[in-house]
Amino acid sequence: MIRSPIHKVLSTVKSCSVQFLLSGGQACILYGAAEFSRDTDIVLLASEDNILHLQNALDKLRAEQIFFPDLTIEHLERGHACHFRCHHPDAEGARLDVLSRMRGCDPFPALWDRRTTFDLPDLGDLTALSLRDLVRSKKTQRDKDWPMLRRLVEVDYVARKANADKQDVEWWLAELRTPAYLMELRKAYPDIVGDIAARPWLAAAIEAGEEKLSDELLQEELRVRKEDSVYWAPLRAELEQMRKAR
Repeated sequence: MIRSPIHKVLSTVKSCSVQFLLSGGQACILYGAAEFSRDTDIVLLASEDNILHLQNALDKLRAEQIFFPDLTIEHLERGHACHFRCHHPDAEGARLDVLSRMRGCDPFPALWDRRTTFDLPDLGDLTALSLRDLVRSKKTQRDKDWPMLRRLVEVDYVARKANADKQDVEWWLAELRTPAYLMELRKAYPDIVGDIAARPWLAAAIEAGEEKLSDELLQEELRVRKEDSVYWAPLRAELEQMRKAR
């Protein structure tokens, strides 16, 4: 599922005892919502020891920093991402992006407690963001994240709807972006639809029909994109100051 050079990146990071959670496109592949991703994104525990472990892995991967900022606890805790390009022969050109804090997501210890562990051939146990945390992390201003976000929740719904509990249904109603599936849930669980605090418009939109429901989902997406843009604005300003200083 995860092939070289990404396999080399992950095996090296693992071998250096880095405490991390796989995120981004590679995590989406593990959850069955993507077929291909070039980069490797990880969420890192921002501690001095853990950064030293990661730096050891970066040295082994012959990784160079690309973009700003430098890999420090301060930058990670501010919410910045640190970016690297690998030049080891088995990982030539592979990109590794590192975050510790993500908008709308809990701090690393809580994410770690909810982690999902995958057993992969030739790689062994690999820790990743839980599905629900991965969905939260995908609520960005980037165009490419919204089809992936939709697919992540769809795959989970189709696979588990036959044995769902109340918490599953509430989560699907709050996160599904597929009108047909939301309308299907409305028929199966009419008493739950009106209790979804994250989507107070849901019951009325479903009642009005698929066109209204699609419009509400679009408006929700636009609101979230704007929130993400506002979140990143001061961080981008900081990066610009670093660039000018450099």
